[in-house]
Amino acid sequence: MPSPTEITVSQLSRLVGTPSAPVIIDVRIDEDFALDPDLIPSAFRHPHHDIAALVPELDGKRVVVYCQKGKKISQGAMAILRNHRVHAEGLEGGHFGWRDAGEMLIPAAKIPEPGPDGVTVWVTRHRPKIDRMACPWLIRRFIDPRAHFLFVAPGEVLGVAEKFNATPFDVEDVFWSHRGENCSFDTMLDEFGLESKPLNQLATIVRGADTNRHQLAPESAGLLAASLGLSRMYRDDLEQIDAGMLLYDAFYRWARDATDETHDWPQPDSRG
Repeated sequence: MPSPTEITVSQLSRLVGTPSAPVIIDVRIDEDFALDPDLIPSAFRHPHHDIAALVPELDGKRVVVYCQKGKKISQGAMAILRNHRVHAEGLEGGHFGWRDAGEMLIPAAKIPEPGPDGVTVWVTRHRPKIDRMACPWLIRRFIDPRAHFLFVAPGEVLGVAEKFNATPFDVEDVFWSHRGENCSFDTMLDEFGLESKPLNQLATIVRGADTNRHQLAPESAGLLAASLGLSRMYRDDLEQIDAGMLLYDAFYRWARDATDETHDWPQPDSRG
């Protein structure tokens, strides 16, 4: 049974990928990380001995810290944060507990190098519709919650990527893009190792909407309609992405928790 300042693997797993997810900090020492260089989705690394430096940006947020086994390093880092009145918890069992439970892990080597401010920077064509909305959602919910997205003219994406050390996505002839009949969203799921039934189902919906193959999933037509509506509502791409986060949050929670639920009207007569 976890202590009052710990969170279990199953509890954290239910939060990952949702707007309620805590800030997750990997405080493993370099030697332990080198032996198992994967991260819990959305986690970032920080030295345990410098954990207090994060206090200003963690103010008012729920935080989970973890080390290799969930013992002295994460317990100490958690206690320091709590001493600064940060709502911090340790992950029961640490990285090993998460890994051994078969939960998703992100290969750290696949994540682009962050900029000087510690966040990843991505660049794509302006006026996003489907894939260029779905990919930012995936990145912010599972890879880097603080990620920055640059939306530029189509012909300038690669130049901006070079000059501003940004990672291009969903344009031709780059790594993070369409492959065969699959979309950039599929590519990110594959490369980041994000294998789960709800994410796979969401990928099918995105693929159907993005490639005009609505026969792949009945929800694809609805996603396209909602996405086109958002593109008419917002002239600013970043505002559109912020609004679209809620749309993809809803589709993800439906895929995870509500695919068996139906709705009908009028309700059946229950008077017998």
